[in-house]
Amino acid sequence: MAVSSMITARPRIFSGMQPTGTLHIGNYLGALRNWTEIQYEFEPIFCVVDQHAITLYQDPKELREAIDRTAALYVAAGIDPQHCAVFVQSQIPGHVELSWIFTCVTPMGWLSRMTQFKAKTQSKKEESIGSGLFCYPVLMAADILLYQAQIVPVGEDQSQHLELTRDIAARFNSLYGETFVMPATRLPAVGARIMGLDDPTQKMSKSSTNPNHAVSMVEEPKRIQKLFARAVTDSKSGVDFDDMADGVRNLLNIYQAFSGDSNDAIRSEFEGMRYGDLKKRVAEITIAKLEPIQARYHELMDDRAELHHILELSAERIAPIAEETVKLAKQRTGLFEKTVR
Repeated sequence: MAVSSMITARPRIFSGMQPTGTLHIGNYLGALRNWTEIQYEFEPIFCVVDQHAITLYQDPKELREAIDRTAALYVAAGIDPQHCAVFVQSQIPGHVELSWIFTCVTPMGWLSRMTQFKAKTQSKKEESIGSGLFCYPVLMAADILLYQAQIVPVGEDQSQHLELTRDIAARFNSLYGETFVMPATRLPAVGARIMGLDDPTQKMSKSSTNPNHAVSMVEEPKRIQKLFARAVTDSKSGVDFDDMADGVRNLLNIYQAFSGDSNDAIRSEFEGMRYGDLKKRVAEITIAKLEPIQARYHELMDDRAELHHILELSAERIAPIAEETVKLAKQRTGLFEKTVR
């Protein structure tokens, strides 16, 4: 099959999140909401990347629960399973199979330059670091190229991995002939980088151990109010747009990302506002925007059969795409091919 025949009339997009912890408003405003807004422009494939999660040890029982939580939040946030593929990575064997083929054509030097690998291993002893963590970007490349995705909506912190994906595709195509399309990135303009409430110099993260760091998408309203009330600002009494601390800017970014207001409207509304009032306003809009998401999330978590049915239908729908790509890659590389009698 020619590569051109695997490219659809509407560009195919692929993106995914790890099922570690619970998704927070940074995940929602930086990625998940962006997916919902662009889903009808493209042929969308959204994945819960559980095989990436086990590059670091995960309690098996908790991982299974986290997979369901993440998938439920995808759908609850507005991903339409009638239009989009919503599935779990380990449902499709082709992710791992293609990853091994890519591992064999990816120079170690490319992987050793990955900044996220360096960041995750700084405080760890070498013998405790699994090789899966080192090869993580290769699996990410396989995730994308398995479906011949043309567009990948990613955050800024993943842009280096997408460049590696393009490099791997180009190297494979150079060695074995034109096989994979070159994916492009698409970054959301507003809300792309929400910072921690406890430390506004660091991106909001699921891995933080500080209970005041992030606002979970399933957080109770009273807890949301407390989290924003404790958010770091500065020693001033009110908002000063000409001399603004990181924490204040982060709160305004969250409000603007939820409201969609223009920069001028935000300045007009919040200039000089006392920090206590600002925090209340941000908490109010966060609670209001999360309320319908939480309602649908709890419905799905209370009916796992419905949730798993959604995942199974999507996996069945996209499995032929993955199988065709793996078949083509194996043909190109000269791996065993069954003779049809």
